[in-house]
Amino acid sequence: MIDTPSPRQKLRALRDQDGIIVAPGAYDCITALLIEQAGFSAVYMTGAGTAATHGYPDYGLLTMTEMVGNASRIANAVGVPLIADADTGYGNELNVTRTIREYEKNGVAGVHIEDQGFPKKCGHLDDKEIIPLEAYVAKIRAAAAARRDPDFMIIARTDSRAVAGFEEAIRRANAALDAGADMAFVEAPQTMEEVENVPKLVNGPCLLNLVYGGKTPLVSFDRAEELGFKLVILPGLLLRNVIGVCEQVLNDLNASQTHPELGHGLTVREIFKRFGADEWDGLRDRFVDRGREAAE
Repeated sequence: MIDTPSPRQKLRALRDQDGIIVAPGAYDCITALLIEQAGFSAVYMTGAGTAATHGYPDYGLLTMTEMVGNASRIANAVGVPLIADADTGYGNELNVTRTIREYEKNGVAGVHIEDQGFPKKCGHLDDKEIIPLEAYVAKIRAAAAARRDPDFMIIARTDSRAVAGFEEAIRRANAALDAGADMAFVEAPQTMEEVENVPKLVNGPCLLNLVYGGKTPLVSFDRAEELGFKLVILPGLLLRNVIGVCEQVLNDLNASQTHPELGHGLTVREIFKRFGADEWDGLRDRFVDRGREAAE
């Protein structure tokens, strides 16, 4: 019998082997399945996108239960590892402990936890607040201790660049790695020089967050890998484009007063195939003895 690696083991292996991991952002099962079918090795559950599906901006308005609920649905829809936003851990180290256990038991491969005060806000917005370093490190220690599966990945995010400067962000990233984090996430470096220096100064694997129109200069995946980054996430890629496409189609509908022509040309059947219709059709006849039905 061949043991199939779990999504968490797959993510660990990806982190430890050569090459960069690219994880586009999903906010529901539709976007997650499309990412997997496009051949990406991991999916990132965007907190901003998850908040948007509930009708809120990315201002820390969702509860841990709501975030875990979305992560659970996505993790169970795809076979590739899911990395999820866990905001600040939703409180102190006690809350962080429960947060890790909830994400872990719902099939998530790894999460990132940040050092903002709560409620937090998107890392590429202004006027953020951060907690003291020791309180942040305590959360990371608690997160590392809370996991029951040693392959569950803890990513330590620091938003301190915007508040206390680049040097403090590097100091916090290294302190978090020393406290048990598996990867560091310095959010929103503001110049190309800062982007280049993150992997040089951080003593462990690094995540790069690419946000179109955000505070961080955009770089290619090849360049990110050359610089030493291990994981690239693109949280808003699909969300931004879906909003644009939907608004355009709805404007066309209003203008034409008839069903607009669609550029993709997908049939109803082809849409359902994206979400496992062939597998479910196979189950229709699997358990029924058609010959016996006919004889009766």
